[in-house]
Amino acid sequence: MKPALILFDIDGTLLLSGRAGLRAMTRAFEHTFGVHDAFAGEHFGGRTDSYLVSKALMAAGLPDTADSHHRFRENYIPILEEEIQHPGTGHKGLMPGARELLEALDDHHHLHLALLTGNFREAAEIKLRHFEIGGFFEWGAFSEDAADRNALVPIACRRAATYDIPPAAVERIIVIGDTPHDIECARVAGARSLAVATGGFTVEQLRGFGADDVLQDLSDTQAVIDLLI
Repeated sequence: MKPALILFDIDGTLLLSGRAGLRAMTRAFEHTFGVHDAFAGEHFGGRTDSYLVSKALMAAGLPDTADSHHRFRENYIPILEEEIQHPGTGHKGLMPGARELLEALDDHHHLHLALLTGNFREAAEIKLRHFEIGGFFEWGAFSEDAADRNALVPIACRRAATYDIPPAAVERIIVIGDTPHDIECARVAGARSLAVATGGFTVEQLRGFGADDVLQDLSDTQAVIDLLI
């Protein structure tokens, strides 16, 4: 059994929040900066929250500073706590097979799980806690670590030692995500990518973007594990 570090994306891969994140970010931006509907027309898939906030700030002619990001985040987190409770629009719930996969991976002690997500850490915790899968993840790489998603795999590599992840596992990283950005961040870091067509991209599109492996979803637990071991 080869050790590996498995880095999971959240939105579109493990779950969908009924667009709670979009609603919360929109409300928080207006509350913080007085700009209405700042994320209208923006494609969120695979982007970090920090990237999206920077883009909205620049579009509004506002300073893209650490203080601006801090003020936004202070408002965003409690608003997300509210919005995640609502039914929302579109799909809200775990993706097919997500819980079953995480439970099965818990028995494979050579496979170490962490998050690689565009969410702020506190936002990730809110979403995972709401859908009762937070206990599977102790750590990860998050939006506040880097606005550029391509920087997150190296950050996770450096952070792994803090959580006693063996070096052999860090040498074999697999990123599981649903967008071309997940595929790219794995590629530039020399990691493998497993893409799932549960977000906004089809199996064929994800293959075209160069994913190492592609599945329709995570529902066939054994098929996923076979790709990971």
